[in-house]
Amino acid sequence: MNIQEDQIIGELVANDYRTASVFKKHNIDFCCQGNRTINDACEAKNIDGKLVVGDLNELLNSKTDSALDYQSWPLDLLAEYIEKKHHRYVEQKTTEIKPYLEKICRVHGGRHPELHEISEHFNATAGELAMHMKKEELMVFPFIRKMVKAKEAGTKVAMPNFESIQFPIQAMMDEHTNEGERFRLIDELSNNYTPPEDACNTYRVTFALLKEFEQDLHLHIHLENNILFPKAIELEKTFI
Repeated sequence: MNIQEDQIIGELVANDYRTASVFKKHNIDFCCQGNRTINDACEAKNIDGKLVVGDLNELLNSKTDSALDYQSWPLDLLAEYIEKKHHRYVEQKTTEIKPYLEKICRVHGGRHPELHEISEHFNATAGELAMHMKKEELMVFPFIRKMVKAKEAGTKVAMPNFESIQFPIQAMMDEHTNEGERFRLIDELSNNYTPPEDACNTYRVTFALLKEFEQDLHLHIHLENNILFPKAIELEKTFI
Protein backbone atom coordinates (compact mmCIF):
# COMPACT_ATOMS: atom_id res chain seq x y z
CA MET A 1 0.00 0.00 0.00
CA ASN A 2 1.38 3.40 -1.00
CA ILE A 3 -0.08 6.36 0.90
CA GLN A 4 -0.77 9.60 -0.98
CA GLU A 5 -1.28 13.14 0.35
CA ASP A 6 -4.86 13.30 -0.96
CA GLN A 7 -6.05 10.38 1.20
CA ILE A 8 -8.48 10.93 4.07
CA ILE A 9 -6.86 10.65 7.50
CA GLY A 10 -9.80 8.98 9.25
CA GLU A 11 -10.08 6.33 6.54
CA LEU A 12 -6.38 5.50 6.82
CA VAL A 13 -6.60 5.08 10.60
CA ALA A 14 -9.82 3.07 10.23
CA ASN A 15 -8.02 0.65 7.91
CA ASP A 16 -4.89 0.38 10.05
CA TYR A 17 -4.78 1.94 13.52
CA ARG A 18 -0.97 1.83 13.53
CA THR A 19 -1.09 4.95 11.35
CA ALA A 20 -2.47 6.87 14.34
CA SER A 21 1.05 6.89 15.84
CA VAL A 22 2.34 8.87 12.84
CA PHE A 23 -0.44 11.44 13.08
CA LYS A 24 0.19 11.76 16.84
CA LYS A 25 3.87 12.29 16.15
CA HIS A 26 3.07 15.23 13.88
CA ASN A 27 0.31 16.50 16.22
CA ILE A 28 -2.40 15.91 13.60
CA ASP A 29 -5.93 15.19 14.87
CA PHE A 30 -7.07 11.86 13.40
CA CYS A 31 -10.34 11.49 15.35
CA CYS A 32 -12.44 14.66 15.61
CA GLN A 33 -10.98 16.11 12.41
CA GLY A 34 -10.32 12.83 10.65
CA ASN A 35 -12.39 13.78 7.60
CA ARG A 36 -9.54 15.88 6.14
CA THR A 37 -6.90 14.83 3.64
CA ILE A 38 -3.29 14.54 4.78
CA ASN A 39 -2.46 17.54 2.60
CA ASP A 40 -5.20 19.73 4.13
CA ALA A 41 -4.15 18.84 7.67
CA CYS A 42 -0.48 19.49 6.91
CA GLU A 43 -1.21 22.84 5.27
CA ALA A 44 -3.20 23.90 8.35
CA LYS A 45 -0.19 23.16 10.57
CA ASN A 46 2.47 24.31 8.07
CA ILE A 47 3.94 20.80 7.93
CA ASP A 48 5.56 19.20 4.89
CA GLY A 49 3.03 16.59 3.79
CA LYS A 50 5.77 14.53 2.14
CA LEU A 51 7.36 13.92 5.55
CA VAL A 52 4.09 12.62 6.97
CA VAL A 53 3.43 10.43 3.92
CA GLY A 54 6.99 9.12 4.15
CA ASP A 55 6.54 8.16 7.79
CA LEU A 56 3.24 6.46 6.98
CA ASN A 57 4.66 4.42 4.13
CA GLU A 58 7.69 3.43 6.19
CA LEU A 59 5.40 2.25 8.98
CA LEU A 60 3.07 0.29 6.72
CA ASN A 61 5.95 -1.35 4.87
CA SER A 62 7.60 -2.46 8.10
CA LYS A 63 7.21 -5.97 9.49
CA THR A 64 5.32 -4.80 12.55
CA ASP A 65 2.36 -6.98 13.44
CA SER A 66 -0.87 -5.45 12.20
CA ALA A 67 -3.21 -3.81 14.69
CA LEU A 68 -6.70 -5.04 15.49
CA ASP A 69 -8.80 -4.92 12.35
CA TYR A 70 -11.75 -2.97 13.80
CA GLN A 71 -12.96 -2.28 10.28
CA SER A 72 -13.95 -5.94 9.81
CA TRP A 73 -15.85 -6.26 13.09
CA PRO A 74 -19.66 -6.62 13.09
CA LEU A 75 -21.26 -3.38 14.25
CA ASP A 76 -22.93 -4.90 17.31
CA LEU A 77 -19.57 -6.33 18.44
CA LEU A 78 -17.83 -2.99 17.91
CA ALA A 79 -20.53 -1.15 19.89
CA GLU A 80 -20.20 -3.70 22.69
CA TYR A 81 -16.42 -3.34 22.68
CA ILE A 82 -16.57 0.46 22.86
CA GLU A 83 -19.04 0.30 25.74
CA LYS A 84 -17.22 -2.35 27.75
CA LYS A 85 -13.69 -1.11 27.13
CA HIS A 86 -13.75 2.65 26.54
CA HIS A 87 -16.88 3.68 28.44
CA ARG A 88 -15.84 1.68 31.50
CA TYR A 89 -12.32 3.11 31.21
CA VAL A 90 -13.67 6.67 31.31
CA GLU A 91 -15.83 5.89 34.34
CA GLN A 92 -12.96 4.29 36.26
CA LYS A 93 -10.26 6.79 35.39
CA THR A 94 -12.31 9.93 36.07
CA THR A 95 -12.84 8.81 39.68
CA GLU A 96 -9.11 8.03 39.95
CA ILE A 97 -7.80 11.26 38.39
CA LYS A 98 -10.09 13.78 40.12
CA PRO A 99 -8.65 13.32 43.65
CA TYR A 100 -5.11 13.54 42.28
CA LEU A 101 -5.91 16.80 40.53
CA GLU A 102 -7.48 18.20 43.69
CA LYS A 103 -4.36 17.30 45.67
CA ILE A 104 -1.80 18.81 43.29
CA CYS A 105 -3.94 21.94 42.91
CA ARG A 106 -3.94 22.30 46.69
CA VAL A 107 -0.20 21.67 47.08
CA HIS A 108 1.26 23.12 43.86
CA GLY A 109 -1.49 25.43 42.58
CA GLY A 110 0.14 28.54 44.02
CA ARG A 111 3.32 28.08 41.98
CA HIS A 112 1.55 26.50 39.02
CA PRO A 113 -1.82 28.23 38.57
CA GLU A 114 -2.38 26.40 35.27
CA LEU A 115 -3.23 23.32 37.37
CA HIS A 116 -6.52 24.94 38.37
CA GLU A 117 -7.44 25.41 34.71
CA ILE A 118 -6.47 21.84 33.91
CA SER A 119 -8.63 20.62 36.77
CA GLU A 120 -11.61 22.70 35.60
CA HIS A 121 -11.32 21.38 32.06
CA PHE A 122 -10.98 17.77 33.20
CA ASN A 123 -13.96 18.02 35.56
CA ALA A 124 -16.02 19.49 32.73
CA THR A 125 -14.95 16.65 30.45
CA ALA A 126 -15.81 14.06 33.10
CA GLY A 127 -19.33 15.46 33.47
CA GLU A 128 -19.95 15.82 29.75
CA LEU A 129 -18.61 12.37 28.89
CA ALA A 130 -20.77 10.74 31.57
CA MET A 131 -23.92 12.17 29.96
CA HIS A 132 -22.59 11.53 26.45
CA MET A 133 -21.92 7.85 27.09
CA LYS A 134 -25.36 7.31 28.65
CA LYS A 135 -26.99 8.72 25.51
CA GLU A 136 -24.98 6.30 23.40
CA GLU A 137 -25.77 3.35 25.66
CA LEU A 138 -29.50 4.10 25.90
CA MET A 139 -30.22 5.39 22.41
CA VAL A 140 -27.57 4.91 19.72
CA PHE A 141 -26.02 1.54 20.53
CA PRO A 142 -29.34 -0.30 21.15
CA PHE A 143 -30.67 0.82 17.76
CA ILE A 144 -27.45 -0.32 16.06
CA ARG A 145 -27.90 -3.74 17.65
CA LYS A 146 -31.53 -3.87 16.50
CA MET A 147 -30.51 -3.06 12.94
CA VAL A 148 -27.82 -5.76 12.92
CA LYS A 149 -30.30 -8.39 14.19
CA ALA A 150 -32.93 -7.33 11.67
CA LYS A 151 -30.40 -7.47 8.84
CA GLU A 152 -29.32 -10.97 9.85
CA ALA A 153 -32.94 -12.15 10.13
CA GLY A 154 -34.02 -10.47 6.90
CA THR A 155 -36.74 -8.51 8.69
CA LYS A 156 -37.63 -4.83 8.93
CA VAL A 157 -36.67 -2.65 11.87
CA ALA A 158 -39.02 -0.16 13.50
CA MET A 159 -37.73 3.36 13.09
CA PRO A 160 -36.93 5.01 16.44
CA ASN A 161 -38.40 8.19 17.92
CA PHE A 162 -35.41 10.17 16.65
CA GLU A 163 -36.51 9.29 13.05
CA SER A 164 -33.00 8.61 11.76
CA ILE A 165 -29.83 7.52 13.47
CA GLN A 166 -28.07 10.35 11.65
CA PHE A 167 -29.51 12.90 14.10
CA PRO A 168 -28.15 11.48 17.38
CA ILE A 169 -24.92 10.51 15.62
CA GLN A 170 -24.34 14.10 14.52
CA ALA A 171 -24.97 15.24 18.10
CA MET A 172 -22.48 12.65 19.40
CA MET A 173 -19.86 13.77 16.88
CA ASP A 174 -20.34 17.42 17.85
CA GLU A 175 -19.77 16.45 21.49
CA HIS A 176 -16.66 14.51 20.48
CA THR A 177 -15.32 17.68 18.88
CA ASN A 178 -15.97 19.65 22.08
CA GLU A 179 -14.10 17.15 24.25
CA GLY A 180 -11.27 16.89 21.75
CA GLU A 181 -10.84 20.65 21.96
CA ARG A 182 -10.98 20.58 25.75
CA PHE A 183 -8.19 18.03 25.88
CA ARG A 184 -6.18 20.05 23.38
CA LEU A 185 -6.26 22.85 25.96
CA ILE A 186 -5.22 20.47 28.75
CA ASP A 187 -2.35 19.27 26.57
CA GLU A 188 -1.27 22.87 25.97
CA LEU A 189 -1.60 23.93 29.61
CA SER A 190 0.41 20.92 30.79
CA ASN A 191 3.16 21.42 28.18
CA ASN A 192 2.26 18.09 26.59
CA TYR A 193 1.96 16.46 30.02
CA THR A 194 5.49 17.40 31.03
CA PRO A 195 5.81 17.80 34.83
CA PRO A 196 7.92 20.76 36.03
CA GLU A 197 11.19 20.20 37.88
CA ASP A 198 9.58 20.75 41.29
CA ALA A 199 6.82 18.17 40.64
CA CYS A 200 6.23 15.54 43.31
CA ASN A 201 5.40 11.92 42.48
CA THR A 202 1.65 12.59 42.66
CA TYR A 203 2.08 15.44 40.18
CA ARG A 204 3.94 13.14 37.78
CA VAL A 205 1.42 10.31 38.15
CA THR A 206 -1.46 12.73 37.50
CA PHE A 207 0.07 13.99 34.27
CA ALA A 208 0.82 10.42 33.15
CA LEU A 209 -2.81 9.45 33.81
CA LEU A 210 -4.10 12.49 31.92
CA LYS A 211 -1.93 11.61 28.93
CA GLU A 212 -3.16 8.02 28.99
CA PHE A 213 -6.76 9.26 29.27
CA GLU A 214 -6.33 11.47 26.20
CA GLN A 215 -4.83 8.61 24.19
CA ASP A 216 -7.73 6.32 25.09
CA LEU A 217 -10.21 9.08 24.25
CA HIS A 218 -8.62 9.52 20.81
CA LEU A 219 -9.05 5.81 20.02
CA HIS A 220 -12.56 5.84 21.50
CA ILE A 221 -13.62 8.79 19.31
CA HIS A 222 -11.88 7.34 16.26
CA LEU A 223 -13.74 4.02 16.53
CA GLU A 224 -17.06 5.84 16.63
CA ASN A 225 -16.49 8.75 14.23
CA ASN A 226 -14.58 6.86 11.55
CA ILE A 227 -15.95 3.30 11.74
CA LEU A 228 -19.08 2.67 13.85
CA PHE A 229 -21.11 5.75 12.99
CA PRO A 230 -20.55 5.86 9.20
CA LYS A 231 -21.36 2.14 8.93
CA ALA A 232 -24.47 2.52 11.10
CA ILE A 233 -25.74 5.29 8.81
CA GLU A 234 -25.16 3.08 5.77
CA LEU A 235 -26.87 0.13 7.45
CA GLU A 236 -29.93 2.23 8.26
CA LYS A 237 -30.28 3.13 4.57
CA THR A 238 -30.92 -0.54 3.76
CA PHE A 239 -34.15 -0.38 5.77
CA ILE A 240 -35.49 2.82 4.17
